[in-house]
Amino acid sequence: MMTVDAAAVQAAQERLDAHAREIVQWHFSPETGCPFWLDWAAKAGWNPAREVKGFADLLRFPHFQDEWLRDLQPEVWVPKAFQGRPFNIFETGGTTGMPKQRIGWDDYKVDYSEFSEKISDQHFPRNHYWLMMGPTGPRRLRLAIEHLANVRGCSCYFIDLDPRWVKKVISQKQLEQARAYMEHVVDQAATILKHRRVSGLFTTPKLLEALGEKIDLWDAGIRGVFCGGTTMAPQYVRFIIEEVLEGRIGFYPTYGNTLMGLAASVPLRPDDKFSITYYAPQPRAVLRIVDPRQTDQLKNYGEWGRVELTTLTKEFFMPRFLERDEAIRREPRAPYAWDGVAEVRPFGAMQKTIVEGVY
Repeated sequence: MMTVDAAAVQAAQERLDAHAREIVQWHFSPETGCPFWLDWAAKAGWNPAREVKGFADLLRFPHFQDEWLRDLQPEVWVPKAFQGRPFNIFETGGTTGMPKQRIGWDDYKVDYSEFSEKISDQHFPRNHYWLMMGPTGPRRLRLAIEHLANVRGCSCYFIDLDPRWVKKVISQKQLEQARAYMEHVVDQAATILKHRRVSGLFTTPKLLEALGEKIDLWDAGIRGVFCGGTTMAPQYVRFIIEEVLEGRIGFYPTYGNTLMGLAASVPLRPDDKFSITYYAPQPRAVLRIVDPRQTDQLKNYGEWGRVELTTLTKEFFMPRFLERDEAIRREPRAPYAWDGVAEVRPFGAMQKTIVEGVY
């Protein structure tokens, strides 16, 4: 069901093509580019700075590899135009072994400032207080949520969370330890909400459910919940909205990570049947749903496929990264004039057991 006219879709595509040209020229020009991509181009046998005319030309790149962010020193990703500026180092993953690391300067501020325009003042009052109940430490999310609160004139309380520890104890079948850790986190949040005025909450779906079992979120002052985490099947979304939030607290699920930023969800309509669709922050990031066996092929609308992410900013160029997620490809829907991804879950979730921990 298309809700966006063809002219808007065409305009968005043209904007994406122009942006792709600009970003590729930036990263592959000696005056501005980073050592990794300049070295890559020297061996590739073609010149991306000259030959990429639009987004479709990025199919000439291989899939971006995890190992490049795990094995290489961070300075190889510094664009020449950013040399001399200290950078943030953000981590993603890393339950075992070396985590992936992305460096950055202002991308997270741009991403979350844009997201601020998509949340309601009714649910997230300005000049008030937020609580983040989620992973801090080396993750971009910590600074991003605080920036989002600050953009809205708010200050933010934090409850720390180490998802690597939770995943580790669950994978070792130490479920009592996992439950005890979750209770420890939830107790801290309940204490803050008892003694401080907070109207906006960021957390994961499972922690939200656990907190809702412990206290009445509405009575505690919560008016909006910004929720991150991957698997939110329609029946679980319905449970969160109707039971945990009692149909009166604003619910803003997002799909995001350190490599992409965040994709916002469109407001649910009755005919969605609680199926959440997310739209990437194009043209800065692009999500495609591809055939896992033939990744240059898009799946049809309504079909499941693997999530492929391309990130296109002056700080970071990452073409065709295959996420460890799968989703349903959805049509453009206002205000977004490009494809959406729905019902995101871990790739292969129907074939194997996935350890998601507190997510």
